[in-house]
Amino acid sequence: MRKIKPPSLALMLLEGRVFWEYGAFIVSKPMLDNLPKGDGHPVLVLPGLAATDLSTKPLRKVLKGLGYLPAGWGLGRNLGLREGLLERMLECVDDLFEEHEKKISIIGWSLGGIFARELAKLRPEKVRLVITLGSPHSGNPKASNAKRFYEYFAGHAVDAPPIHSKIFKAPPVPSTSIYSKTDGVVAWQNCHQAKPVSETKAQYTENIRVMGSHCGLGVNPSVIFIIADRLAQRDGCWMAFTNKGVRKMFFDTPAFDTVEMNYHNS
Repeated sequence: MRKIKPPSLALMLLEGRVFWEYGAFIVSKPMLDNLPKGDGHPVLVLPGLAATDLSTKPLRKVLKGLGYLPAGWGLGRNLGLREGLLERMLECVDDLFEEHEKKISIIGWSLGGIFARELAKLRPEKVRLVITLGSPHSGNPKASNAKRFYEYFAGHAVDAPPIHSKIFKAPPVPSTSIYSKTDGVVAWQNCHQAKPVSETKAQYTENIRVMGSHCGLGVNPSVIFIIADRLAQRDGCWMAFTNKGVRKMFFDTPAFDTVEMNYHNS
């Protein structure tokens, strides 16, 4: 198996595409408003490393327009898994579930996606589905250009989180991993969910590849299209994303076994 490495300097410099992606988001706003309407269930959106709820505001605004009840995490800047943070995020999940009396969906951008998966593992009875955007939940956790930044603020090594969990293991709810092969922050292989041991669980886990940068995933029109498509499914009636016809020009849903990775088993 090949060793997974952080993205190259060239890809990191290409993260400047985020401005183009945001422009594309503004231009495509009228079309995004015509995406499948939601059923009014709550959606918790978690920001990435060093980001706040401000970074997810455009996405949450679209979701609100589609009929969902989007909520930011309300915990300030995401500086890693510090003491007490997991408990406070669980309170967010509990509060949303109790307030609306409906299962919630969780969308996590980058590090926020890792958190989203862990929340779903701890509260599976309250979580409807999980969508991650460029989240390095598998493979080599050191293969990231944000590694040192994370360790400095979080106070622990990226491969030694202060929780007892198998990070790479998929949550027991439907989960969608969205990633880009030209991600300049984290290795795209780490954002690709491994095939679960159980074939039953494999039916509820998918990987979708898009074109774009890491920093622009939350405003990338293609990503928002996928999110709307996934959220619009009825609870308990989840089906894998299809990329038939014209969709093949924008999306790819590779099989689980097309990526070679070194996975941690503890």
